[in-house]
Amino acid sequence: MRDELDRLGDEGLLTTIRTISSPQGAHFVVDGRQVLNLCSNNYLGLANHPALIRAAKDAVDRLGVGPGAVRSIAGTMSLHVELEERLAAFKGAEATVSLQSGFTANLAVIPVLAGEGDLIFSDELNHASIIDGCRLSRARVFRYPHCDPAGLDSALVRESAQAPAARRLVITDGVFSMDGDLAPLPDIVAVARRHGAAVMVDDAHGEGVLGDHGRGIVHHFGLTGQVEVEVGTLSKAFGVMGGFIAGPRALIDFIRQRGRPFIFSSALTPADTAAAIAAVDLLDGDDSLVRQLWENTDYFKAGLRRLGFDTGRSQTPITPVMIGEAGKAQGFSRSLFARGVFAQAIGFPTVPRGMARIRAMISAVHSRQDLDSALEAFQEVGRELAVI
Repeated sequence: MRDELDRLGDEGLLTTIRTISSPQGAHFVVDGRQVLNLCSNNYLGLANHPALIRAAKDAVDRLGVGPGAVRSIAGTMSLHVELEERLAAFKGAEATVSLQSGFTANLAVIPVLAGEGDLIFSDELNHASIIDGCRLSRARVFRYPHCDPAGLDSALVRESAQAPAARRLVITDGVFSMDGDLAPLPDIVAVARRHGAAVMVDDAHGEGVLGDHGRGIVHHFGLTGQVEVEVGTLSKAFGVMGGFIAGPRALIDFIRQRGRPFIFSSALTPADTAAAIAAVDLLDGDDSLVRQLWENTDYFKAGLRRLGFDTGRSQTPITPVMIGEAGKAQGFSRSLFARGVFAQAIGFPTVPRGMARIRAMISAVHSRQDLDSALEAFQEVGRELAVI
């Protein structure tokens, strides 16, 4: 392991893990100094929103700090039921079930939807949690070209002919976390329908960002009721911790009986659950933070492009600044940090070799001055390192 760590360092692939000692705001304290936050998934600034803090404190006062058990034994609290009902109404789904994270939500639902002898068709750039969930299912997995409905159609034709009786499941991220692009969901749904396949969308980076009041990519494309399963997270735009699955009531009931992370791992804490309810209520009643997020996103991206940076194929607040080599991206990140801007470098194996980038994450709580300061720092470092 030491040799491998040395190799990662030599290749510029060793991740620097910094330490945060303040709330997740537009600015925060990192490794002892205050910097501009262009790193976290706190899209709407809810991670330290007063309404969520009050809800969490009240829940601790009433119910304590821990659930005490798994959901299927003595860990299901009235707050869990309330959150799941609120999420179902918000998403326009028959039912939802909450879990410890978006990662465990994928591990819970995919093996329930498909098993040995079944077929899964997964976008080649899907998140690691989808990849792991597919492996656990023991189904045969076919990776179709990224965001390519025609490639998906060809794979479904070919593999369905060889296993006509198998269940077929198509899985895609809604928003792809490294590039910020959107799945072409209407076309994917149309292809799946032609082949009798179900569709599952992991909308971790779309919840709170896309659609009316942040209801997600399914709502954004007007497909409510046409996508069988949605997986979401509470740890990004919702600002808390946890994940959920939304879909038909029979599926949700079955996950409560057979979903391994639900059965064998403790429930969300009272504080997390109450704060998540507050986040759903806030979003349902007011979309001003979602609108501000997009205003900030458009302004920052336009500024980067005007300076000559390549922001890839992003269609969302996830803003990759393409650098190329991992070592150079790491150096770019360090130079930004020296100027008071925290934006992390992303390299292999998270992205392919030669496609390292700085991933800037925009939030509704960034001011125009924050964004201008960030653009100035990017310009200085970009010229210093001959990126622009």
